[in-house]
Amino acid sequence: MVYIRQDKLPRLKEYKYSSVDRSLVSKYVLKPFYTNFVIHCFPRSMAPNLITLTGFSFVVANFLTMLWYTPTLDQDCPPWVYASWAIGLFLYQTFDAVDGTQARRTHQSGPLGELFDHGVDACNTTLEVLLFAAAMKFGQGWKTVLTLFASLLTFYVQTWDEYHTRTLTLGIISGPVEGILTLCIVYAITAEVGASFWSQSLLATLGVEKHGFIPDALYNLAWNEWYMVYGGIVLVFNTISSAMNVVAARHARGQRTRIALLGLAPFFTAWLLIPAYLALNLEILHAHLVPFAFYVGLINAYSVGQMITAHLTKSRFPYGNVLLLPLLFGVVDSLGPWLQQHVGLGWPSALGGGVYQVAFVFLCVGMAVGVYGSFVVDVITSICDYLDIWCLSIKHPYLETEQGQVEDKKGK
Repeated sequence: MVYIRQDKLPRLKEYKYSSVDRSLVSKYVLKPFYTNFVIHCFPRSMAPNLITLTGFSFVVANFLTMLWYTPTLDQDCPPWVYASWAIGLFLYQTFDAVDGTQARRTHQSGPLGELFDHGVDACNTTLEVLLFAAAMKFGQGWKTVLTLFASLLTFYVQTWDEYHTRTLTLGIISGPVEGILTLCIVYAITAEVGASFWSQSLLATLGVEKHGFIPDALYNLAWNEWYMVYGGIVLVFNTISSAMNVVAARHARGQRTRIALLGLAPFFTAWLLIPAYLALNLEILHAHLVPFAFYVGLINAYSVGQMITAHLTKSRFPYGNVLLLPLLFGVVDSLGPWLQQHVGLGWPSALGGGVYQVAFVFLCVGMAVGVYGSFVVDVITSICDYLDIWCLSIKHPYLETEQGQVEDKKGK
C-alpha cells in the first residue's frame, strides 16, 4: 500500500517547522539545560533520529521490567524498578528534546524528523500509561482504561491541532513537558514509599481531620484518584484550547470550521467501540488488558501517523483507520449473545469466549503491528528516497569551511 502519493512528494520540500512552547518550565529550566549541557554530549556525526530512537529504548527497557515484575499492573516491584522508570522517562524526554537541536546544528532538519518524532511519541504514550497504571497499582480494570483514554486523546488532539494550525502548540501545562516531569516525580516517590502508598486517602495522609462538611467520598479519595481528577481537568482545558486554536486558524484563512471538528470523529468512534468490547468481554478487561491496550495504542499511533504525513505533504485529512475493523467485528460478534440473553433476539458468536476471545485479541495485536509497521517503513522509505537522505545516519554531513561557509560532501 502506498501512503504517500508521488504527486505529493514535492511538497515535502516546502516543509517548515513551526512551534510555540508557552511552558515556563521549558523556557527557564529545560531548554537552558539542553542547549548548555546535554547537546554537547552527542557527537555531530550522530543522526537526530538515532538520538530519538535511543531515548525511546529507555522506555522500552522500563516496559520490559514492568512485564517481568508486575504484568497484571497490581503487584509491588523492587524500589530500583520504580527508580529506573523515573530515570528512563527523564532520559527519554531529554533525548526527545535534544534531537531538534542536533538536527539544526548538523543541518539535518526536515519533515522526516517531525514524522519520526511524533511516531515515537505515539508509541511511548501507551507504554507510559501502562507503567503509570502499574505504579498506581490500578490493575487491569476501568481506571487503567480511563487513563489510556485521557492520554491518547491528549496526543490525538495535539496532532489534530497541528494539522489545522500548521504549528505545534504546547500550552503552559503540556504532556511533553509538565506531564512527563510529573510522571518522573511520581515514579521517584514510588521508589521511596512503595506503590501501595498511592491507594491511601490523600487528605488523611496529609493529616486533614474529617469534618462534617467534607463528604466521605471526597475525604476517602486516594492519591491515585486525585491524580486522575487533576489529569481530567488538564485534559478538558487542553482539548478546549486546541479546539479554539483550530477554529481561529481556519477562520483566519476563510475556511469552514465545522469540517475541522469532524477530524475528532475517528478517535471518538474508536472509543465508542473500545469500552463496548471490554464491557462485553470482562475476561479481556480483567485478565488480558495489557495486550489489548497495546492494540488500542497502535490504533491511535496509526491515526496520528496518517495525520502527520498529511500535514507534511499538505494532503487531505485522513478519516479512515483500517485497524478499527477487527474491533468493530469483535463488538458485533460479542453483542449477539448479549442481546439473546437480555432481549431475546440476537445471533450466536463466531468467536465464543475463553481462549478464542484471547486469541482474537492477540490476532488484533499482530495485525496492528503489521499494518502500522508497513506504514512506518513505507513512509520513511518514500521520504528518504525522495529527499536523498538516510533515516538513522547522516548521508551528507555538512562541514564548516574556514570562511564560515557551509558545504556538504556531496557538493551541493
